[in-house]
Parts: sequence; structure tokens; C-alpha cells
Amino acid sequence: MGKLLCDSSVAEALPPSPAPSPPTPLLTWTSPDPAPTSWTAVAALEDQQRRRLHRIWERGVAWKPPAPLPEVGADGNCLFTAARRAAAAKPDARDLRHRIVRRFADVYAAADAPDREAIDAAVRHLYAPDLNAGWGVHVVQDLKLLSPKAQRDDLDAAIRDLVDLGIQREMAAETIYKERCMAVNDGDSWAKYMSVSGSAEDEHDIIALQYTEEGLLTIDENRDGHAAAFGDDIAIECLATEFKREVYVVQAHGADAMVDEDNCVFFLPHRPRGEICEPPIFLFMKGTAWCGAGADHYEPLIATALQNVTPDKAAVVL
Repeated sequence: MGKLLCDSSVAEALPPSPAPSPPTPLLTWTSPDPAPTSWTAVAALEDQQRRRLHRIWERGVAWKPPAPLPEVGADGNCLFTAARRAAAAKPDARDLRHRIVRRFADVYAAADAPDREAIDAAVRHLYAPDLNAGWGVHVVQDLKLLSPKAQRDDLDAAIRDLVDLGIQREMAAETIYKERCMAVNDGDSWAKYMSVSGSAEDEHDIIALQYTEEGLLTIDENRDGHAAAFGDDIAIECLATEFKREVYVVQAHGADAMVDEDNCVFFLPHRPRGEICEPPIFLFMKGTAWCGAGADHYEPLIATALQNVTPDKAAVVL
């Protein structure tokens, strides 16, 4: 968590503001005391990410050490924790997760058939991909399944029955999980999946089958039930709608993301469905993963308007 500072020289290419007005703070808290430093102060960045971010720093964008708040925990709920802090929202991360799931469910239920089909296709792409395709981009692909916590013993018994027949344990588990668990392949199952926060109070456990082009690689059976559903673009749009604010993600990928260094840092805007009532919030996503699409960790970028800058050279402190 920290600050990006963007001076006026970085924003020279921005078009003039159509209506000059004094800048207003984006968030309510004050700036932390430590002076800006380079991105070397940011933990858990790979060399490729750090080099690219350093080039941004040379143009006036610097990391500012965080205020005395604990770091965002790497517990699978980081998107919701980071968004909560960036928006100064009151609900805790688990409550915020459930609020955006309810919001999504309402939108999905009210959508017409073409929109529902588009949502279903997006969910399948993320969590139930066609294993006959996509290998030009992905090295490993995941199938996400949901297992009711109450049925864990029944699943284990069914797997043992197949093992007793001479089937290899991993193959037996793959067969039973695919037959008896819920695939995350449409809007309804996405809502159940995104509700999973890694708590004992969750209704389902997440089971992940990981594949390479050659076949099954491994199974994450999540026996302790602590795996949470990581936030995705659908969840971020729901957060934007919940807050009635645009959400901008500053995304930096590592060397294993199959992108070159010049393109390893980019910006993803997410607009709310409906009106925008407040200024945007900003999140920093430190991503790796085999395919470059996974989110390893989200942190908030605390944003305030840059003071004493003429509108034609508008810039923001992220």
C-alpha cells in the first residue's frame, strides 16, 4: 500500500479541462509523512516489474511509503480489503464480498438473455476453460469446482471406492470431483464461487484441477477449507457499481506472465453500471501466474488531487 505521485510534466499530453475548477481531495485522510522514494521500497516485486516501474519513476511517478496501516493480507480476500481501504468503506472485507455478490445476483437475474449469455461465457472463460484450446497463451489452466462442505466425507468415500478398484488416487479424485462438484461456468455458480472467503462459515469449498496441455497436473483439494475466491474483473465491476465510483487497476506482471518488459505494467479501468457519484479509486495489482491473467495480490493506492496545478496540466496523486 502506498502512493503514486504524478507531477505536472507527466500530464502534459492530457487535453485541457473543459471547465476549470479547483481540485478536490479524492479521499479524506492526510498524506503520510515519509518522502517519496523509488519503487525499490515496494515489497514482492520481481526485477522485470521493478525495472519498468522505475522507468515510470524517472518520469515523475514515485512510490510513497504507507501510512501506519497493516499491509493487506495475502488470504485471498485482498481485492476486497484493498478496495475497502481505498474507498474508506465501512464493511469489512467479507461483508463487502457478500454485498458485491448480492449486487451481481440482482443484475444477473434482471438481465436479458443475450447479456446473461455474455456473462456466462466470461465466467466459463475464467473458471471452466476449454482444455482443447488456449495453450498458445496459457501454460497451466485451472478448472474451478465447488464442493459443499457437508459432502466432503461422501466425496472421500467415493474416491476410496475407485482406488479400491485399482484406479490411481489422483485420477479417481478427478473423476469424482468432476462428476459430483459444481462447475463454475455461469452467473449463478459464479455468485456461489465468489461468496467463498475461506471461512468456516462458507457453504462451499473450492477445489481446483490444474491442467497442462499434456493432461492433469495436480489437484488442490483445499482440505482445510481456507481457500478463498480471488477477485476478478466481474467482481471489480461490481465494486465500482457498489461504490458508484470508477475503479482503476494499475497492474504489474512478472517475468513468468509471458509479456515483454515494456508491456508488463498497464492500467485497467472499470466503470460502474449506472451513475458515477464520487471520484475514482485506484488499486495496485502485483500479478504473476503462468498466463499473466491471474492476480497474485491487490493493494490500495491512496489518491488525492494534486494541488496548485492549472486545469490544462491536470495531474493526480495516486
